[in-house]
Amino acid sequence: MASATLRHTVWILRGNPLTAVAAAGVVLLILIAIFGPSIVPYDPIASNVSQALAPPSAAHLAGTDQLGRDTFSRLVVATRLDLVIAVSAVGISFVLGAVIGAFCGYAGGRLDRAVGRFVDVMMAFPLFVLAMAMVAALGNRVENIVIATAIINLPFYIRFARAEVNVRRNVGWVEAARAGGESNFSVVLRFLLPNVLPAMAVQMSLNLGWAILNAAGLSFIGLGVRPPTPEWGIMVAEGARFISTGKWWLVAFPGLALMLAVLCFNLLGDGMRDILDPRMRT
Repeated sequence: MASATLRHTVWILRGNPLTAVAAAGVVLLILIAIFGPSIVPYDPIASNVSQALAPPSAAHLAGTDQLGRDTFSRLVVATRLDLVIAVSAVGISFVLGAVIGAFCGYAGGRLDRAVGRFVDVMMAFPLFVLAMAMVAALGNRVENIVIATAIINLPFYIRFARAEVNVRRNVGWVEAARAGGESNFSVVLRFLLPNVLPAMAVQMSLNLGWAILNAAGLSFIGLGVRPPTPEWGIMVAEGARFISTGKWWLVAFPGLALMLAVLCFNLLGDGMRDILDPRMRT
């Protein structure tokens, strides 16, 4: 079974090179997040006014900012923070949303309808505005950004798990599990959830890119991570003031990092959908 899955994955990657490139990009981001802060050439928060606003050069690959801080070092260090925020938030919403949605879809009735209406109301509200309101109320600390991002991602997983479990709750193998003496709690956790998690993993990959953009957007408007902490959204916000003076590198490099990270996660999600789709195995 494992060898067949591996062969199918290799076949998908050969037919869609962009997925392989995206997977390599995600692995590279993870490696940068793990090892980058320990190998950067400069202290990301140490200022050197004499080198302020220096263009890209051999000494400073991505130039320096208005305080003389090395932009490349800040970009590398910021990778860890942005990925930690995105992975933590999406992981929390994935687990909670899968469990809540699965139990609602299995139980049906008033609980299912009530949760369904609540999810519809949340998704009708501008989610970024909701995140702004929560962070403004709780305070712009990293843990609050994670909580806000997790909450606004929660409806996607609740709706997905609820719909998938609702379709499967009366199929033969679920009836057999109930007839074998399994409790409703066990049926949901042991039989139904494992069957819907692979499909939800595709949504998880897509939401990771969106969570990175959400964290950067909050920082850009001043509700995210506080300076001088290196973060891609902060770097774009600080560099935007100098675009008119031709200091393009202050925005270009963090903006490029954001774009590539989101693109890699989105392309990886498309590839995972092909890998997990049973129809692609024929």
